[in-house]
Amino acid sequence: MESYSHFVHTHTLLSAFIQFFILGMAGECLGLYIAGKNPFRVMTGFQFLLKMAAWGVLGLIIKYAFTGFVGFASALGEEGMIGTFFRSGPGKAFFVSVSMNTLFGPQMMAFHRVTDNLIMKTKGFAGLEKSFMTLLWFWIPAHTVTFLLPEDYRIGLAALWSVALGVVMGFFKRRGV
Repeated sequence: MESYSHFVHTHTLLSAFIQFFILGMAGECLGLYIAGKNPFRVMTGFQFLLKMAAWGVLGLIIKYAFTGFVGFASALGEEGMIGTFFRSGPGKAFFVSVSMNTLFGPQMMAFHRVTDNLIMKTKGFAGLEKSFMTLLWFWIPAHTVTFLLPEDYRIGLAALWSVALGVVMGFFKRRGV
């Protein structure tokens, strides 16, 4: 863990890109597989690589959002604009998670859909409302846990959460939910 922490600390953006490049795509592939689809039949090899790159870019965007929303919460706390409970510990983790997932989450998901549409040469936003709902039942609790960790471990856990969500969504799609 020490070498991981050192790499993440010294190569902040590169590590965010790599972790989502690999784990974000792994979650997507697992979700497709569980839903009964072969990821390598759903997309070409070139599309697969482009989707991996898109996941990496999302990792960069998420890293910036994590840093920005932690700073947002700290600034509001310093100005006395949020309650004492939300200034540290679990309360701050929850505040950061709710703020980020309500103010930033929908735009990031829409951006993710746009990149998927471009890569897969598709159109539309069908099903995006289900993605938005994951902000409430999955991402707010997951990121509350994430923001309880030291900074060097947050992006790695977020990338792992994307694998977990891919698995969950795969089962939902398999059942037709």
